[in-house]
Amino acid sequence: MGRRASPSPGGNHNVRPVENRQAASMQAPDMKSSAGKSSKNIKLELNFRDRVGLIADMSTRIAEYGFNILSIEVIRKDIEAHVFVEITNRDPIASREELFQRLGRIPDLRGIQAIDTLPQEARENLFRVVLDNIRDGVISIDRDTRVTTINRVARNALNCTDENIIGKSIKTLAFRDDSLIDCLEGKRFTNVKKDITINTDRLHYFATGRPIQDSQNRIIGAVGIYKDMSEIKMLAQSITQPTQISFSDIIGNDPTIQGAVQFARKIASTDAIVSIRGDSGTGKELVAHAIHTASGRQGPFVPINCAALPEQLLESELFGYVGGAFTGSLREGKPGLFEIAAGGTVFLDEIAEMPSGSQAKILRLIQEKCVRRIGGAKEIPVNARIITATNKNLERMVEENRFRQDLYYRINVLPLHIPPLRERKSDIPLLTGHFLFLLGSRMGKIPPALTPAALEKLLSHHWPGNVRELKNVVERAAILSEGDAIDVDAILFSHEIERSIRDSMSHPPKPKPCGQSLKQLVGDYEKQIIVDLLKTAGSIRQAARTLQLSHTALLNKLKKYGILVEIHQTVEMDSDRPSFQK
Repeated sequence: MGRRASPSPGGNHNVRPVENRQAASMQAPDMKSSAGKSSKNIKLELNFRDRVGLIADMSTRIAEYGFNILSIEVIRKDIEAHVFVEITNRDPIASREELFQRLGRIPDLRGIQAIDTLPQEARENLFRVVLDNIRDGVISIDRDTRVTTINRVARNALNCTDENIIGKSIKTLAFRDDSLIDCLEGKRFTNVKKDITINTDRLHYFATGRPIQDSQNRIIGAVGIYKDMSEIKMLAQSITQPTQISFSDIIGNDPTIQGAVQFARKIASTDAIVSIRGDSGTGKELVAHAIHTASGRQGPFVPINCAALPEQLLESELFGYVGGAFTGSLREGKPGLFEIAAGGTVFLDEIAEMPSGSQAKILRLIQEKCVRRIGGAKEIPVNARIITATNKNLERMVEENRFRQDLYYRINVLPLHIPPLRERKSDIPLLTGHFLFLLGSRMGKIPPALTPAALEKLLSHHWPGNVRELKNVVERAAILSEGDAIDVDAILFSHEIERSIRDSMSHPPKPKPCGQSLKQLVGDYEKQIIVDLLKTAGSIRQAARTLQLSHTALLNKLKKYGILVEIHQTVEMDSDRPSFQK
């Protein structure tokens, strides 16, 4: 890009070079449109052999003949200088044809031609197109707080045009932003929640502001970027509650997890059975869902936990049943998950817990690629892909006759190992930031950041619960923390929570009777125990288990003592995380 040069006499103008342009013949443009007394501006490109005093000579010639120079720009390439100039005639008798003749006598001129657009105009047009096509509002001001730029998004939001806002001080406008004015003093702000009222509309947005500096680091203006809060919420919702899981949802840069993801990508497009191995909480279902998405299969992803259902119910879920097959069955029967997953993927989680009778039926389904409903005689073809997962040692279970050897060889076609968190602790900062972002999106606020001491405590833990445990610990710390940072005291692992409860029970506060009855004193003590436990418990259900109460009994005590609890639902099942007021 070139730079704008002063029309006053000067020396050699060295600027960033551009591509050579073919020099035009030295002749005036069509005089039918440019001759005579017209006051229309003229835009020219003049090509010279670069030398000292070139601009001074050219400026003098133009001024002598009664033309004003509106703008001038010099672009240097090797030994050539391309001069772009816009002029207008102040003397009505001036002839453009004579101007071209006089300019042609400037020493070292190699070519001259009329042009439609100056390089600076082209850059400004490109800049305008880019600004008008981004999704955020952009407003810039100069050193005197006058608006210099406002893009289409901001104009539409503020219901204004360039004509009634450009050049006006932002102090006089309805959307005055004092924080942007503060940027003229060198201040900065990032993602600050703001709202303004335009007529009867109230706009909510996140604002970021930065000072604009010249090459000498002098502040010459400021720019504000405004993100529509409703769009951010929609984006956050699409991230926190995705309709499709892909490999990009698997967070981690450690070579162990990257290797697993790379292998999963490679096998995703095949129809072979995948056997995912890994400790509990490592994200086996997440990987299975990502494989399904990457496979391009049009059917649904159907997960089932083989350990959560008794044998009879498991078989009816997997294979379906005909009407009247057993007591309590639907009259019209029910299709099994393999039928429902036609063209998709069935994810058999915890397959090591599958009863032996069901193992035999799964083996037959894999071999015959068809299923027979319970109580039925018809063979129904299935084309669902199978992905299995377990945290058990299948090889040892085969040796101990607790898992069918023939089924083991059928499902172990493409084994995939998901590393535990203890083997990729370098990913803990990345995972922590991801979980805090998701929590902040759900709660509608900017999440707190970890202090170095808190992060060090996370890194030193052995993580038996893997990524699931990390997620619970981080969310609990964020909810319990006050202020903008999560300190080490807020990082509580399961054994620390239980020890805290035992300590509070073994060292109860001394009661102060103050005329209260024994029943009132016991009630106050019980209330304090519940309040202290809820501050550290992962959920109300966890608190109930610690107190050896039923969930309903604890809820009744909360009601009895007037402990107000706000439940924060999360993605995890059975995790009603409390925050409360006395």
